[in-house]
Amino acid sequence: MQSHTQEQPLALTTVKPYKSTNGKEEELNTDADSMEGEEEAEFNWEEYMEETGAIAAPHTTFKHVEVSLQSSFQPGMKLEVANKSSPDTYWVATIITTCGQLLLLRFSGYGEDRKADFWCDVMTAELHPVGWCAQNNKTLMPPEAIKEKYSDWTEFLVQDLTGSRTAPANLLEGPLRGKNTVDLIVEGSVLELQDILDPFLYWPVRVVQNIGGRLRLRYAGLSEDHQVHDTWMFYLEVRLRPLGWALENGLALEPPTGLRSLKSAPDWQRALEDARLDGQKSPLPLEVFKDHEDLPKHSFKTGMKLEMVSPWEHLQICPVSVTKVYSEVYFQVTLDDLSADAKPQPVVCHSNSPGILPVQWCLKNGVCLERPQGYGGQDFDWADYLKQSGTEAAPDACFPDTWQNRGFAKDMWLEAVNPRQPAEVCVAQVTQVRGRLLWIRLEGVAKPLSECIVDVESMDIFPVGWCEANAYLLTSPVKPICQKQKKIAVVQPEKKWAPSQPVETTPVNHCQLVTMDPGSANGRYCCSKIFVNHRCFSGPYLNKGRIAELPQAVGPGKCALVLKELLSMLINAAYKPGRVLKELQELEDLSWDCQEETLKAKYKGKTYRSTIRIVRLADQIPDFCRKVCVKLQCCPNLFSPVLVINQCPENCSVQTKTKYTCYYGKKRKLSKPTGGEETAEGELVKPARRRKKRKSIFVQKKRRSSAVDYTPAGSPQDSDDGMEDEEMALQSGSEGTSSEPREDHTDASSRLRRAVSVGNILRSQEAPEGHRRSTRSLSAYSQNNKYQPPKGQDMQVEEEDGQLVLDKNPLEWTVDEVVQFINSTDCASLANIFQEQDIDGQALLLLTLPTVQECMDLKLGPAIKLCHQIERVKVAFYRQYAN
Repeated sequence: MQSHTQEQPLALTTVKPYKSTNGKEEELNTDADSMEGEEEAEFNWEEYMEETGAIAAPHTTFKHVEVSLQSSFQPGMKLEVANKSSPDTYWVATIITTCGQLLLLRFSGYGEDRKADFWCDVMTAELHPVGWCAQNNKTLMPPEAIKEKYSDWTEFLVQDLTGSRTAPANLLEGPLRGKNTVDLIVEGSVLELQDILDPFLYWPVRVVQNIGGRLRLRYAGLSEDHQVHDTWMFYLEVRLRPLGWALENGLALEPPTGLRSLKSAPDWQRALEDARLDGQKSPLPLEVFKDHEDLPKHSFKTGMKLEMVSPWEHLQICPVSVTKVYSEVYFQVTLDDLSADAKPQPVVCHSNSPGILPVQWCLKNGVCLERPQGYGGQDFDWADYLKQSGTEAAPDACFPDTWQNRGFAKDMWLEAVNPRQPAEVCVAQVTQVRGRLLWIRLEGVAKPLSECIVDVESMDIFPVGWCEANAYLLTSPVKPICQKQKKIAVVQPEKKWAPSQPVETTPVNHCQLVTMDPGSANGRYCCSKIFVNHRCFSGPYLNKGRIAELPQAVGPGKCALVLKELLSMLINAAYKPGRVLKELQELEDLSWDCQEETLKAKYKGKTYRSTIRIVRLADQIPDFCRKVCVKLQCCPNLFSPVLVINQCPENCSVQTKTKYTCYYGKKRKLSKPTGGEETAEGELVKPARRRKKRKSIFVQKKRRSSAVDYTPAGSPQDSDDGMEDEEMALQSGSEGTSSEPREDHTDASSRLRRAVSVGNILRSQEAPEGHRRSTRSLSAYSQNNKYQPPKGQDMQVEEEDGQLVLDKNPLEWTVDEVVQFINSTDCASLANIFQEQDIDGQALLLLTLPTVQECMDLKLGPAIKLCHQIERVKVAFYRQYAN
């Protein structure tokens, strides 16, 4: 996936697309300082599909990719594992399933019982092939839990191991330990490649690049000056064989016919010897070829006719003839050409070759068949053609399943190799499906070269996201799909710039970008599950309701991928994703071995992107998770490698936001406690500097020793209940989770009204129990914050026993009546917003704190005050009209 090559190092820089160049770069013009610069327009599959409504082809339709992701270890393999209870003894275990470098094992003797299955890391666990204990005089002893299950364990092992396959020793120890099949192929590995024109000729090739199993190969004897002759091929191709395979099977080793003129015969011979020596020094494990399929026998005979997708013109299907049968596996077909100066164009095939089709296939599928060059008739007819040439059509039994489409459908999207530029992988769309053939259009490639036909079994097509997963450049559409003047906010570390100075375009690099070696994906870089403990405190940034919708765990898998997925979910669960993204960007630790990943957040129509440093070692994950939690001011166990089953060890469920923020959050934002301000529990409250008076009012409402008790009827009457109610109110589903403790955000006039209303409040405390209510909401704390409607208003709103009394169902309120009500409260300055947004009574009752903050763009204090008044209307509605 492409990445930004130049970024504006501003805290929050809003940029607008100015001009699209080649689909990969855009010239951007900033609003703030009118700065101009070029930035690479990163293609994002998620955004592209969201904006176009595109559908990705299912991953399961790409058989070769699915195979490449499998571990070198296969379910059912046996190995010897150290007993947990007695590390000096070992027992035979079976691999149940694999995930990267993690193996799920079950000790022999448990049968189908899964209760004792356990995960282990190939790189850290003590694992050995079957027979290792006998060779090293170690004791084989079954686990204590099943020790009495069988009387003769020796006989049991003999039966259990008969016919089974042991895990390869070289994958359990040494430099190849724990590597996946694809990762075993490293740069410099030597293989043998079959000649494209002669199936009996092979020549050594060296691996120049390994991109997720797609290999860039260079023939032995050629240097970087001959890059034009490099070949790209997926490692599962049947033309690839291990070094020495040709001689073992009596085949010749000769350089490709088209390249022989580049070197002299002695030079080619020396190149062959050098390749053999290199291959012997670091031999390629045979496990690489375990998934290569054996080719079936064919039934073709010389002279037979068939149809074939042209290897030279990738959008044509042409008549071809079998011109040579090499063996029971290989045969040669040649393009039919009846012209006088025809030059034969042969291709070596086998029965599973993609693109070979029976006669009349195009006619039956409504596809145009190209006429042979030099054919005299206007309309090509197979019956006449076969009669004129005196040949026969190859029977349908000679061909693989020509109807199988493997789940592909029209308008699906994928990634595909450009057949004219094999090093290029493009965004592609399926435009037509006929049997096992796909017509695809390559985005970012000029017409008519953008159209081609591929077989469903082709190893040159890949699922959406394959390039990004393998850090390979993807050719994106020439004109990225985006709305005009769409603003993209790029989040970068805060820096102060002089207004008159130009902005430096070199991004700040706080952590060296780690280039992942294909073979580095071992156990150190894999982790088990990271749990999302939903019951833990979510803090001021994260929406507890959205957190509850997240899966219980992410993983297992590579550390960087698991953490990237987890952080993306947390960002999407935030009230303001851009703020969380910025907080995460500031997170760093010099002791971490990290790599940079680009994360994004969407908020109010803007997209925020930032480069986040993510640890890539498993043993650093607990520290990373804890520091991220502390950074977001939530419980350190909110997401952690440890599953919190019942009560959190941090006891976060009983903490209020004030205490929790003070303990885990940014202490610099909280002032020192002032003397004499205590809760009923005797704990000091730390008010913020600028809200000292408001805090004192908030605390005073809870003091039982006050001269005047401000607690209204129905509110908690003891400090413990008050604490619980406060937390429930702050985390209630209707209002969401706020970033500050509940306070009386009132001005002087509202406090005067409270003083005038003390008598009413005291009377409300003497009200009968029937008038009490137990609503866990913000209104539980400020029922005494009354308002007096101005005289002469049509809509009557009264107070009764400290509660709101309405003379009209709020569901029937018009916009003007809503504005009238807001004007009667201490939020009158916000009334014009309700007028502008056409908020009537029904809409008013649906407003919540997150909605108010996001849609009205209010700060937290005014938003809470407004929601308090809305909550009072809701309570009155339920009390008066709900029944």
